[in-house]
Amino acid sequence: NNMIMCDSKGAIYSGRNLGMNDTKTYVAKWTNKDKVEGSLEEVIKDADVFIGVSVADILTQNMVKTMADDPIIFAMANPNPEINPKEAKQAGANVVGTGRSDFPNRINNVLAFTGIFRGALDVEATHINEHMKKAAVEAIVHLIDENELHPDYCI
Repeated sequence: NNMIMCDSKGAIYSGRNLGMNDTKTYVAKWTNKDKVEGSLEEVIKDADVFIGVSVADILTQNMVKTMADDPIIFAMANPNPEINPKEAKQAGANVVGTGRSDFPNRINNVLAFTGIFRGALDVEATHINEHMKKAAVEAIVHLIDENELHPDYCI
């Protein structure tokens, strides 16, 4: 319902001056509508989901413990994620995914690229649009049988 994005200076919001650029100003227009301020540690409290694309070890077990019940953690920093999946689980995370193949729930754009490009080539598309990306997501969703789906096998 309310996505808050952070950088090294904390929450990004419309009207923030510190460390802003054109991209962050654009992002601030469609996220953090309540203009929540603070560090990652402060704004992650009661959050349902953490999606990290930053640096290793920035998310702590104590931070995960302050999140909503059974949070979802996608720690995508490579080669080392924002939090070790085992530590995230110990802190209460329900679903944890990383970009690494040696942990459960590997999240990698290679899952989508091959299908998107095969489809684009087949129809001689000149560009990739949102409809094509959504179709790829829908196809990936159905790769795991409903009976096999669980917190350590959902991606």
